[in-house]
Amino acid sequence: MLRRGELGWSGDPPHSCLPVPARTKLLTDAGIRHEILVSDVDEDAVQARYGVTDPHDTALLLARAKAEAVASLPEADGALVIGCDSVFEFDGEAHGKPYTADVARERMLRMSGSRGVLHTGHWLVDCRDTEDSEESGSGATLGHVTSAEVHFMEMAPEEIDAYIATGEPLQCAGSFTIDGYGGAFIRKVDGDPHAVVGLSISTLRGLLGQAQVGITELWTTGAADPAVLRAE
Repeated sequence: MLRRGELGWSGDPPHSCLPVPARTKLLTDAGIRHEILVSDVDEDAVQARYGVTDPHDTALLLARAKAEAVASLPEADGALVIGCDSVFEFDGEAHGKPYTADVARERMLRMSGSRGVLHTGHWLVDCRDTEDSEESGSGATLGHVTSAEVHFMEMAPEEIDAYIATGEPLQCAGSFTIDGYGGAFIRKVDGDPHAVVGLSISTLRGLLGQAQVGITELWTTGAADPAVLRAE
């Protein structure tokens, strides 16, 4: 979540409802201070309710559910909330987190030497007061999916077992990451590599622009200290 201030944003520091450490690192490296608010969304229940099975649409649906869940919290008052969710599409199937070693192994044996598409849904909710003359919100609630095709190298069974033993792929959509151990098995990415990590900074910029917010206003370098702004 983000709050407007003298040089861009004031009040509480920016927040994000993204529980994945990789997404947190992306925001930090992009110069955007943030805090984590976990949505606790039941993903299976959301999908069952709306009957969505297409990987692209599922990513957007879950991102929206997470963002709206956080936006309903008292902590979101006067802020911008961004929610994300990633779904890996392989051979026409939607792959979320494998959770178990057996599922991860079966998927990775199929993925070896092949390719798939990682869809990352982004949803922005503007919770700022639309009647506040100084920090007028846009009332925006909008989203976008950014996709990238991931090409995998051939992976030996013993390499797959060693990777699974690290625990890394069990909590990742598609059973892999590009910014960790899994990067050794990715030959190339066609599209935004940030989308493969789980949050496209350029997509975030576009959504913020539609909410009448410039991403440069969120950069921490040279910005006023939020604590000072709160005290004014």
